[in-house]
Amino acid sequence: MSLNLTYPGVYIQELPSPVHTITGVSTSVTAFIGSAPQGPIDSAELIHSFADYERIYGELSKTSKMSYAVYQYYLNGGSDAIIIRVVSDDAVNAIFVSKDTNLVLQASNPGTWANKMVINIDNNVKPDSTGNNPDPTLFNLYVNLPNGNIVETFLNVSSDPSASRFIGKILEVESNFIRVYRNLDANNGDQMTPPLTSLSPDPNIKIEIKKPAAKEIAGQLGTDGAQPSDNNILGNDDKGAPTTSKTGLNLLDEVDIFNLLCIPPYNSSDETSVPVYAKAISYSAGRRAMVIVDPPSTWTNKDVAKKGMNSSPPFMTLKDNAILYFPRILSPDPVQEYRDETFVPCGAIAGIIATTDSNRGVWKSPAGIDTNLMGVTDLQVHLTNAENGELNPLGINCLMNKPGIGSVVWGARTMVGADIRTDQWKYLSVRRMAFYIEESLYRGTQWVVFEPNDEPLWSQIRLNVGAFMQDLFRKGAFQGSTPKEAYLVKCDHETTTQNDIDRGIVNIVVGFAPLKPAEFVVIQIKQLAGQQVGG
Repeated sequence: MSLNLTYPGVYIQELPSPVHTITGVSTSVTAFIGSAPQGPIDSAELIHSFADYERIYGELSKTSKMSYAVYQYYLNGGSDAIIIRVVSDDAVNAIFVSKDTNLVLQASNPGTWANKMVINIDNNVKPDSTGNNPDPTLFNLYVNLPNGNIVETFLNVSSDPSASRFIGKILEVESNFIRVYRNLDANNGDQMTPPLTSLSPDPNIKIEIKKPAAKEIAGQLGTDGAQPSDNNILGNDDKGAPTTSKTGLNLLDEVDIFNLLCIPPYNSSDETSVPVYAKAISYSAGRRAMVIVDPPSTWTNKDVAKKGMNSSPPFMTLKDNAILYFPRILSPDPVQEYRDETFVPCGAIAGIIATTDSNRGVWKSPAGIDTNLMGVTDLQVHLTNAENGELNPLGINCLMNKPGIGSVVWGARTMVGADIRTDQWKYLSVRRMAFYIEESLYRGTQWVVFEPNDEPLWSQIRLNVGAFMQDLFRKGAFQGSTPKEAYLVKCDHETTTQNDIDRGIVNIVVGFAPLKPAEFVVIQIKQLAGQQVGG
């Protein structure tokens, strides 16, 4: 902007900087989808520790393989996680009825977890400004869970929907455990569906009302329903549907970013079905995320695993954003007095990837002697080096026991990493590095949209994208000893022709020389004659 020069003298003008810093995105936010004893089923919750998980979704449970996967994720260094709980269609919320306050409450989410919840109501509210009797619609509400560790308190709330502290709105915003099911109609009495008289009293449903002449009426028991199915995991077809109707995998639409996806077994079959993996892998590819595939429960030896990958077609469609680890792990189960139980490895693997990203960078393969699996006492199958040599060329990442080290990750390939395929995304570190650059540049170049499409814009693009790539080069993310050998950023009249300009297009070409893991280390040893030097 030009200055309005009105008098002789010195003028100061601040000019906008052409620098638009491109910040690298996160690389190891892990999404988990599966069953849990409690917790929301209509949202994807971000957590930062296993304590967060326990607070929202409950403790470790034999009926929830996801709970163990999350536990092992944090045990192995995981940081941020996104949790999606699924339930079967016939799961039921517990209902609590207080006829004295014309209020019907229900558990915030389905399951038997709420059946022993105790709700207390009293009228020990503050008096009005004159010191007279308080508003008769006001009351206090207390939520107590059986373990006594969590208590919610809501003071001076009102049963009047027009009040500023209407209980319905307060619980919706502030409570993790209950919601207003509906208000009883004082004029019509017990005219609700189902009618109060049809709700069988049960000692596990308890509401204690300390008002005078209070009536205590039990409600409806919550149930977990049948085991979740594939359809529950994948969610509804939400095309054009409102956000509130999304379930399962579709809830990830509301998540800003996730980099890894784990789907532990969700029913008694003890494995995630191939159709679920296929849909999850396809969905995650569009989000630039990797899916960690667990080995089928039938893979109890090397030959079965080899046959599964060598079959025509393979046991599942092979994609470059999927990674498979074999075998399953043995870990002490806190629920079973720390006796060893067999678990799928996805949670522990996600934690190892997060740790490697933090310590070394996304360009380092999450494999090697520094990937010791914490909390793992043994592996379901003990593989020799020779057996690993049969599975690794097929794109199966093996977990192995190394003397003096323990159980480690000993493979760094994607599911298209079979030698016979010669795919450019053979290695996990290369695939994830590309995803990292793509997502970072996608978010960091939004300012370009609608800018004048000519050389001044192109030079700013080269400056900003080049600075981002140069920073990665200095960190050792690329091959090459000079920037020219390591990466390329091109945006000029050659990449963007006049025809492109006429169509509103600017083309940016970015290339990089990826680091690839040293899978095979060859040490050559020879004998020297006593007086021989060199040679």
